[in-house]
Amino acid sequence: MLGTSGATFAPLTVPKRLLLGPGPSNSHSSVLNALSQQPVGHLDPFYIQLMAEVQGLLRDVWQTSNRLTLPMSGTGSAAMEATIANVVEPGDTFLVAIKGYFGNRLADMASRYKANVQTIDKKWGEAFSLQELEEAIIKYKPAFLALVHAETSTGVCQPMEGIGDLCRKHNCLLILDTVTSLGSIPLYLDDWKVDLAYSCSQKGLSCPPGLGPFTMNERAEEKLNKRTGKVPNWYLDVSLLNKYWGSDRVYHHTAPVNMNFGIREALRLILEEGLEATWTRHKLNALELWNGLEDLGLSLHVPSDIRLPTLTTVSIPSNVDGKAFSLHLLNNHGVEIGGGLGELAGKVWRIGLMGYNSNKTNVDKILNLFDSELPKFKS
Repeated sequence: MLGTSGATFAPLTVPKRLLLGPGPSNSHSSVLNALSQQPVGHLDPFYIQLMAEVQGLLRDVWQTSNRLTLPMSGTGSAAMEATIANVVEPGDTFLVAIKGYFGNRLADMASRYKANVQTIDKKWGEAFSLQELEEAIIKYKPAFLALVHAETSTGVCQPMEGIGDLCRKHNCLLILDTVTSLGSIPLYLDDWKVDLAYSCSQKGLSCPPGLGPFTMNERAEEKLNKRTGKVPNWYLDVSLLNKYWGSDRVYHHTAPVNMNFGIREALRLILEEGLEATWTRHKLNALELWNGLEDLGLSLHVPSDIRLPTLTTVSIPSNVDGKAFSLHLLNNHGVEIGGGLGELAGKVWRIGLMGYNSNKTNVDKILNLFDSELPKFKS
């Protein structure tokens, strides 16, 4: 085909990549098959039934009974924004416990909805203690406490024991980012007393990017229903989306039908394997990766007790050009790993073992590449 610029375009051919970075991850063949089906109408009886199935599967994987659980039409950042847009009103005190790049994003988004944003900070590579969180809640008296469960920029998993009880004690809503934990590591939204949570389709669920799972409990619904004005984001307004995803099935926007085909299959695969089996697989493969990297003389950025099984941050040796090595793996071996963000830019590599990609074959492959190729980059 001849384009307007005079260039000739052949049919698309996508290079093969093994995605072992911070996301997306590779998709299971049955997920790709589901995505490739012919679409149906977004009010077709078949699709309406599928919507209910997706909602039920999300509840199971998140371990919640929340009525309002649905995939937002957009990536994980859209689900993050939906969480804030629906419940935050101007002047609400919004406390963010920041320990990485995505905590900063939460604070930025909340400020755009005119919240009174307050923050507490932790070194990138550490987690918050219950005492630190309670001291901040007592000091700022927030309406919301927002936390990133699995911080993709640092590889830290925030311990959740007691945080929900703390928020109930001080009458604030708990918001939890589960973008790099859903479908991969233990998540118990109801038991942890999480009020709102969001995630993405392309990491632990091993579905391409394009949907942002979202959930809110009755406490959060009450906050939404007591708003003094409309939700300031029409597209992400759950009070409107509820009429489409709820029993009324009233049209709101044209849903990404095939993406929901894909996420339905991705969630089904997780439950077919078994949630606990999935979590165990991720942990065992991560342990093998961590031990192998340390055997090669490399240092891991995060202490083992709060280290994410899905995302490992590896300190780049001082005598290595980290970006050059990453490009070498991509261009010559078809393997993607990530670099650092924010404070960790140029200081760490980020290796992801998420969803379908968390398997022994991939662990062996990346360890063998570090063993054989990294010495070539040492100055």
